[in-house]
Amino acid sequence: MTDTVTFQLNWEPNGFQAPYFLARREGFYDDEGLDVEFVEGHGSPFAAEQTAKGRSDLGLSGGSAVLSVRSQGLEPLAVAAMSQKTPATIYSLRDVFGEAFTDPEQLRGRTVAPSATKTRILTLQLLEERGIRDEVEVKDVQKHTHHRVEHQLLDGDVDAAVGVVTNGKELEREHDRTADELLIGDYLDVYGMTVVTNPDFAASNPETIRSFLRATARGWELATNDPDRAVDALIDRNAQLEHNREVERMKFLASAEDLQFTEFVREAGWGHFDSRRWENLGEMLAETDLLESPVDPNEAWTNEYVDDSDPVIANYAERIGR
Repeated sequence: MTDTVTFQLNWEPNGFQAPYFLARREGFYDDEGLDVEFVEGHGSPFAAEQTAKGRSDLGLSGGSAVLSVRSQGLEPLAVAAMSQKTPATIYSLRDVFGEAFTDPEQLRGRTVAPSATKTRILTLQLLEERGIRDEVEVKDVQKHTHHRVEHQLLDGDVDAAVGVVTNGKELEREHDRTADELLIGDYLDVYGMTVVTNPDFAASNPETIRSFLRATARGWELATNDPDRAVDALIDRNAQLEHNREVERMKFLASAEDLQFTEFVREAGWGHFDSRRWENLGEMLAETDLLESPVDPNEAWTNEYVDDSDPVIANYAERIGR
């Protein structure tokens, strides 16, 4: 018997999502008795909200968005860590700063345009941590889309933009202007992408979630060991990405090499959460007044559905040669 599971993505298919499409193409979900239906999204908060409302069974959402949506009275529940670091990145062009952009302190007196709510939240957190929040103008999100953010930077209307890792390098490739990227996850000890569900689905379908995570771990393992195969699976989903294959491959490699693996993964295994990092994220969000009501971060996540007996999950580090 096959169970149909809806999986709400955070965005349209892209290189960061290649492991999930690879897992489906290779039959890993089928092996677990699952028929996974991917639903394209409109950002992490949207994915967390849709999943919390039961409009999808599972979703892909950033840790900051999970807590933010919980502060609105909904209850998305994070059941596995997909990336140990946030993919959010501040990027700029070398000729804007007149030197390499390598430190948040260089943003003093500058204007920054974030591409989405989540990246704006994380940017404000970083500036707050460095004590320069009042010295940097961070634009509102609703005034522009991701495309316009890039063009504001190109046109000189802002000094830096905030998106996800590789956005700066994509700009560099397209316009032949040297770009620099500052990975926010190197400064803020908070989670990136997580798989979320809603409490009702979790209570009724615990084995379905465990099955989904086992298959997803296999997808991440194979994708990390064979990136080209992962990108092929992504393009099978969306043939229009063929012309952008190298960029999508770059996105996945950045995710696998810079975001997904840490020493914690080596010790704990694939997909596990660390309570300290959730508490850290909750404190940061509260300090920057970005939660609509108080949230207990330890109610937002669980390791209950990560199957420690599964060899891929338990021995992930050695299976990817780390």
